[in-house]
Amino acid sequence: MKVLIVSATPFELAPLMKLLESQGVPREQSIFYGLLEIQTLITGVGSTATAFALGHTFAKQKFDLAIQAGIGGAFDPEVRLGTVFNVVSEQFGDLGVEEADGSFTDVFELELVQGAAPPFTEGKLLNPAGEAGFLPSAKGLTVNKVHGSGKSIAAIRKKYDADIESMEGAAFFYACLLASQPFLELRSISNHVEPRNRENWDLPKAIDELNKTLIELLDTIKSQL
Repeated sequence: MKVLIVSATPFELAPLMKLLESQGVPREQSIFYGLLEIQTLITGVGSTATAFALGHTFAKQKFDLAIQAGIGGAFDPEVRLGTVFNVVSEQFGDLGVEEADGSFTDVFELELVQGAAPPFTEGKLLNPAGEAGFLPSAKGLTVNKVHGSGKSIAAIRKKYDADIESMEGAAFFYACLLASQPFLELRSISNHVEPRNRENWDLPKAIDELNKTLIELLDTIKSQL
């Protein structure tokens, strides 16, 4: 089985890479972890970099599964930092225009993009695989500028029904859906979407829990080969 593991930055996958370096067998572009063939792709931050990197990769190779693994912010302040979610849907949260009154109108409301035009479903990007029983599911919102003020957070929460915020998720869904590539997005919560305060973040815990979950998933797949 051939798996592509995608992340925006190398530090988000550092624990996994340490494991693969010690237990995997490198062969050309891949690392063999038992009978599981793994490739990693560091796309860079944001939707543009992610879309280009995935388009370039999918034009040359097909995978049995693509997994995006990264960190994100939770809109619900009760969500524990380090919780890992299976993201089952994604939306672009800032693709559109700002109106004169400061409100936001997205490209679907403007009818610049049809909400039912593939790969969209009512303006959303959905994972056909649906929920994975081993993780809680979440709805993702992808933005170029993460929200950091009370006013903008209130506005975006009113407009979109989303659980977590990231900068790459929708681009990953978009590329995988258009390429007919089976996929899974894992997001570990590093912070709450609140008035910006980096002291409240816990990146080490989020990355640790993300990689524990990712390694557990790979071990499960490996054991079934």
